[in-house]
Amino acid sequence: MSILGLDIGGANIKGADETGRTVSRPFAIWKHPERLADELASIRREFPQTERVAVTMTAELADCFATKSEGVLFILDAVQTSAVGLSIEVWSTAGRFMTVGEAVLQPMLVAAANWQALATWCGRLVPAGASLLIDIGTTTTDIIPLVDGRPVAMGMTDVGRLQTGELSYSGVKRTPLCAIAHAVPWKDGYCPLAAELFATSLDVYLLLGDIASNDADLETANGRPATSAAAHDRMARMLCCDRDEVSFDDAVQIAKFLADVQRQRLAGSLERVASQLPGPCQSVVVSGSGSFLARRLAAENRRTATARIVSLDDQLTPGIAEAACAYAVAQLLAGRNDRL
Repeated sequence: MSILGLDIGGANIKGADETGRTVSRPFAIWKHPERLADELASIRREFPQTERVAVTMTAELADCFATKSEGVLFILDAVQTSAVGLSIEVWSTAGRFMTVGEAVLQPMLVAAANWQALATWCGRLVPAGASLLIDIGTTTTDIIPLVDGRPVAMGMTDVGRLQTGELSYSGVKRTPLCAIAHAVPWKDGYCPLAAELFATSLDVYLLLGDIASNDADLETANGRPATSAAAHDRMARMLCCDRDEVSFDDAVQIAKFLADVQRQRLAGSLERVASQLPGPCQSVVVSGSGSFLARRLAAENRRTATARIVSLDDQLTPGIAEAACAYAVAQLLAGRNDRL
């Protein structure tokens, strides 16, 4: 029985089956919510053997919806439209699957539940002792405590997790640079950054070589390619300059500063969560498109520096690491079926 896991985010949709085949697509739901069902149907066609669909979501927070409950109901309707004739189950923050009918009656239980699915599945990789999951994606960072393989998060909703440090709205691609720092070193002093979406964290990591250039990727602040050369231009704009005023080396130095600031802020969240563990942190699971940054955070924190690193990139594949929440719900539903 083939299972397709779907992680429906506000900016990206990710799909994975239980064998590890994955697909990740950019989709700005707030721009074209009416296209969601067609986009999901297109993804489903890439998995023609699908018989069951496991769903998790965060797109309900998109501001095209008046409320999150409205968003959940819209997304569930789109899933049903795209998967006619298939069994659909929805992961909840209660740590179990719900039918679509149950989810419609209790929409806030399935809102933003993807972190819980990933943590529940990753717990099987670290079944004993105190551990952490650090999942850094394009937009957000999740730092989830695990004890004996079970998630023990203090917050269950987005706002609760923001307050505990378990969720940070800071990622390696979509974070506006003016949200990382107000000013950067420039010449003999500091220059305030323009409060404008001229560049994002993607440009930082393109300039530093942590993310490879991709001419075909146009999901950037200005719609131009995700290359280090184009990142140079975008970085210069943050200082209200252009490439004639800000050299490539200047842009790299600014990127280093911004990467340090972002890492320090995330390090504060890591310290806060790690300090609540009931014992020494034995393992750290790292995943997401920013797993390289998760490794650095773990190496630099005194509570996690000696912990065993379990990388989904290494344990599985980079594709699974990027679509980890979709893969997790597929695996969780497959595991439940095995017990039926």
